[in-house]
Amino acid sequence: MKKKTVCLVCGGQSTEHQVSLLSAINVTAAIPRDEYDVLVVGIDQQGGWHWYPDGVFHVNGSDADRIALAPGGIPVFPVRLPPGAALVELDNPGQRQFFEVLFPVLHGANGEDGAFQGLAQMLNCPCVGCGIASSAICMDKAITKRLLNEAGIRTARGLCLRAGASRPECDEIVAQLGLPVFVKPAGGGSSVGASKATSAAALESALAEAFQYDEKVLVEEYVVGREIECAVLGNRELFCAVPGEVIPKVGFYSYEAKYTMADGAELRAPADLTPAQVAEVQALAKRVYEALDCEGMARVDFFLRADGVWVLNEVNTIPGFTSISMYPRLHGLSGISYSDLVRRLLQLCIDKHDGTCKLIRQGRPSGQ
Repeated sequence: MKKKTVCLVCGGQSTEHQVSLLSAINVTAAIPRDEYDVLVVGIDQQGGWHWYPDGVFHVNGSDADRIALAPGGIPVFPVRLPPGAALVELDNPGQRQFFEVLFPVLHGANGEDGAFQGLAQMLNCPCVGCGIASSAICMDKAITKRLLNEAGIRTARGLCLRAGASRPECDEIVAQLGLPVFVKPAGGGSSVGASKATSAAALESALAEAFQYDEKVLVEEYVVGREIECAVLGNRELFCAVPGEVIPKVGFYSYEAKYTMADGAELRAPADLTPAQVAEVQALAKRVYEALDCEGMARVDFFLRADGVWVLNEVNTIPGFTSISMYPRLHGLSGISYSDLVRRLLQLCIDKHDGTCKLIRQGRPSGQ
């Protein structure tokens, strides 16, 4: 059987550029070479695409603060050509590298918000992970909350504020939600721009910080509870791995705690839950996944309050694949190795695309 070629895309213009590179190191190594050839493309912070023929796409890979795309990549752009999708060299358009599958290891804007998924659809190319709509929905935490509330799934009480629009005074927000409150960009990831505010004055500063990253900002009640993460895999037949727990050591699970602090948080996997709690949160994670029309993969995060109530925190459609990331780690504890997880994700997107190709996408010509 002829091997397919995977185009793995990493980097990007978002604030999570370096996290993407850290994840891509592991994913690239895990793609089974007996089934797939691999093209690695890095998107720089200006939006340029660079192909690395030798596969060496990063420098300072062991340092989360200093990792960067390697110099010397060949500038390329993606196009749809017979017989399929290809990378065309910018300076030598006659040179083309064809591929059959896209694997975005991109976090944040233009990576997991539906934009890249739309590009994949225009290229008529299978793409690992969620589709356009579910990617866009899950990236916007305000829309996620509204849809899940409609589905009867509990989320934290909160307000969505927009830049330039009238909004309540900070004292009014505090009166409504209490203190502390949690402030975060509606479309952010990896806790970038997020903070906890313990006073009205601190809330004003937190809003100013969050509005630097998004025009929509969420202010939510601060949910006191354990942070439990679920790793869901599948299209229609869903598998949820054993849950894990994040125990922050610095107030909340910030970007620094996730990636740059040696002791920012304890990651407990599996989480210390009763069998009944495990079954309950796994079923709830699948409900969230289905309500948001997710496919391929997603990490679904909850708070477990002291009274036993589960509160949805957020849904991440391209979870981290770094050496400490929960998503692959939880699947590993559930009997799915890193390489097998990557293999399954690739096959899921191919199966989904094959099914989509059978759908009628065009109307009948006029006069018939």
